[in-house]
Amino acid sequence: MSTTPAPAAPATTPDVRLPERVDAPSWGGADLDLDAYLARIGHTGPLDPTPATLRALHRAHMAAIPFENLDAPLGRGVEVGLDRVQDKLVVRRRGGYCFEQNLLFAAVLERLGFTFDGLLGRVQVGASRPRPATHMVLRVRFDGGDLLADVGFGGGLLEPIALADGAEERQGDWEFRVEADPGGGGEWWLRSRRAGGWLGLYVFTLEPRHEIDYVVANHYVATHPRSPFSDHVFLQRLRPDGLTVLDEGELVDSRPDGTEERRPLDPEAAPAALRDLFGIDLDPAGAAALTARLRRGREA
Repeated sequence: MSTTPAPAAPATTPDVRLPERVDAPSWGGADLDLDAYLARIGHTGPLDPTPATLRALHRAHMAAIPFENLDAPLGRGVEVGLDRVQDKLVVRRRGGYCFEQNLLFAAVLERLGFTFDGLLGRVQVGASRPRPATHMVLRVRFDGGDLLADVGFGGGLLEPIALADGAEERQGDWEFRVEADPGGGGEWWLRSRRAGGWLGLYVFTLEPRHEIDYVVANHYVATHPRSPFSDHVFLQRLRPDGLTVLDEGELVDSRPDGTEERRPLDPEAAPAALRDLFGIDLDPAGAAALTARLRRGREA
């Protein structure tokens, strides 16, 4: 006696869940104290979202707010929420590094109606292999062509530069160049002309990033033992004709032609040097912590 096979179970449609939509980044522009920021950088010109306004804001920001990483090596931590960044860089008139500086600048651009993306890059100065993607830059979009803006790289741009392969620009006595990866890998380079030729400052991609990407990268920069900033005092002040650097216990003045002057800094004189050379007036506890930190470094 034969049996008839049972009918096959009807096919079912897999439960496919579409990924949630990722909203465009919000940079906190609505919470920015724009008047306080403009007073901090000394900008009194137009605020319309044009390339000319962007250049003026960028140059004023670079002149007023220095690059510094003091909170990390002094054990105070670095937070990149707009409220903390605005209090530190604007209200308390401190400096900051790329995430602090460019997140503040992003809030300004959003408030003023600019169209832009946040990007991530790798600082490659003196490196022979890829470093972590821990540098924030901004791509600002205009009908006539995009501009690369970066107020958070102490020895980099004084003002934005065209984001176009082969674009070169002289800013003060400095010269900069943007290059696309010739291999078509989607990477872009920012280079600066030095005595030995074009020095690669950093490499980046055009993938838009979100605030959380910078929170993660900042955690590495501020705390990881292999980060150059977690336990190393470093400040920079870029001028049209030169660059002043405090690197641990040494002051360095360099110029675009490659000449430089180096001199040791007595730890006891560090708070005054910060005030006179970088415009940073530390509170008494911060000044004492910096002096003690540089003294320990000298003894080690």
